[in-house]
Amino acid sequence: MEINNTDTAVVFIDPQNDVLSESGAAWDAVGVSVTENRTVENMERIFEAAKAGGYEVFISPHYFYPTDSGWRMNGPLETSELESHTFARAGQLDLTGFRNSGADWLDRFKPYIEDGRTVVASPHKVFGPQTNDLVLQLRKRGMQRIVLGGMLANMCVESHLRHLVEEGFEVAVVRDATAGPRHPVWGDGYQAAIINYGFFAHALLSTDEVLDSMR
Repeated sequence: MEINNTDTAVVFIDPQNDVLSESGAAWDAVGVSVTENRTVENMERIFEAAKAGGYEVFISPHYFYPTDSGWRMNGPLETSELESHTFARAGQLDLTGFRNSGADWLDRFKPYIEDGRTVVASPHKVFGPQTNDLVLQLRKRGMQRIVLGGMLANMCVESHLRHLVEEGFEVAVVRDATAGPRHPVWGDGYQAAIINYGFFAHALLSTDEVLDSMR
C-alpha cells in the first residue's frame, strides 16, 4: 500500500481521555495494553508527521448523550460504557463540563486536533462509522487510502477497518498506535484484533514503518 499526502488520510478513532488517560473510565481494562504499545506516544508521532507532511487528518469520536440512556438493547461493552458514563457529554449541543472530561481529547493531542484543519466527524454511536459522517468527509476530500489507529483495537478500530474496506478504501492499521482491553472472561482484545487485522487490512504496520512511508 502506497502512502502519500495526495489521497492518504490519517484516521484516529476515539483519541479521548476515557480510553487513553490513566484517569479515564476504561483505564483498568486498557491501561496495560496502552502502556505496552506506547499507544499515546505513537499516535502523537503520527499526528506530528501528518501535520508536517501535509496529510489530511480525521477524527472519529465516540460520544454518549443523556438521551442514549433510553436505548432498550445493548451489547456487553455498550452496557458497561453507559453504566460507567464513558464518553459521556451533557448533550448534543451542550459542552457543559466537556473540557478535560473523559469525552475530551487527550491534552497532548489537542494542538493537532484543534488546529482548524483536522476534520472531526460526527460521533459514532456504537463501534463502526456507519452511524457518523466519516466516510462522507473522506470522500469529499478525495481520500482513497487510510492510515488507521486509535481505540479500542478490537471494537471501534476493527469495526472502522471492516466498514472502510467494504466502502472501497485501502486501509493500513498501525499495530502500535492502538490498544485493547484485557478481560478475565472475554479475553485479550488487542491480540484478537491483531489476528483479524492480518486478514482484513491491506497493511499492518508499526509506527516506525508508517513514518518511513510518510516521508
